[in-house]
Amino acid sequence: MKGIVLSGGSGTRLYPMTRAANKQLLPVYNKPMVYYPLTTMMMAGCRDILLVVNPADEEAYRRLFGDGSQWGLSISYVTQPKPGGIAEVFLLGKNFIGNDRVGLILGDNLFYGDSLPALAERGAKGGGAVVYAYWVSDPQAYGVVEFAENGNTPVSIVEKPKNPRSNWAVTGLYFYDADVCDVAATLPRSPRGELEISDINAHYLKAGRLMVHKLGRGYAWLDTGTPSSLLKAAQFVETVEDRQGLQIGSPEEVAWRMGYIDDGGFERLIDPIKDCEYGKYLQRLLARG
Repeated sequence: MKGIVLSGGSGTRLYPMTRAANKQLLPVYNKPMVYYPLTTMMMAGCRDILLVVNPADEEAYRRLFGDGSQWGLSISYVTQPKPGGIAEVFLLGKNFIGNDRVGLILGDNLFYGDSLPALAERGAKGGGAVVYAYWVSDPQAYGVVEFAENGNTPVSIVEKPKNPRSNWAVTGLYFYDADVCDVAATLPRSPRGELEISDINAHYLKAGRLMVHKLGRGYAWLDTGTPSSLLKAAQFVETVEDRQGLQIGSPEEVAWRMGYIDDGGFERLIDPIKDCEYGKYLQRLLARG
């Protein structure tokens, strides 16, 4: 199982914050934004991960993540010289994906829920394509899934419809079989010159190979692409962490709990940061066992 985190883009909606820093490197409360999607991929069982980044930001990501071995991962990088659409990552990452199933998550998406690891793992182990839908109040701004009368079978996905047939929006987390690279290679570019992920999903839907999992009330899905949504995401993380005393989006903790690293590896990660608040949190986890 391979995983891709899309961390390119120009972040124009967050200007001037993104004038000197890549969007996904901005903080969401107490961690870089990209930590949250990365840990979602880790919880799905992905240990071989490709980061798609802007050429100008590759070095910054390498400083942040290295090769991922400290977390029991293998992280590699590929650059996307200019925005070419979400689906373009399957052309850029074709050699990386090979014949494996692949998960894709957008670098500015934050997912939260107690059952999220199990739900993501189901997508990782499923067949065809698996996407996730979330109930929103403004479906016109998203790709919208229409379901059959049974409420579970998808019958259409329409991008930013004027008259939505449901309130279920497609989120930025997707899983596909290796055929996705060939599908992406056949897509025409949209009027804005991009390969659209909605066209990928429409292909799998038409072939009867698309499954949509609904994220119900026990989940949160946050897009951090605007100043307002970035602030709301930070407030959400702060509220949950303050209330529960547990961190969201900690790669050290996820790697340890998933068994990617042992106690000794966890302790080695903690030692250089043991005096900061984040390091003390990790120390408490290790002490509890």
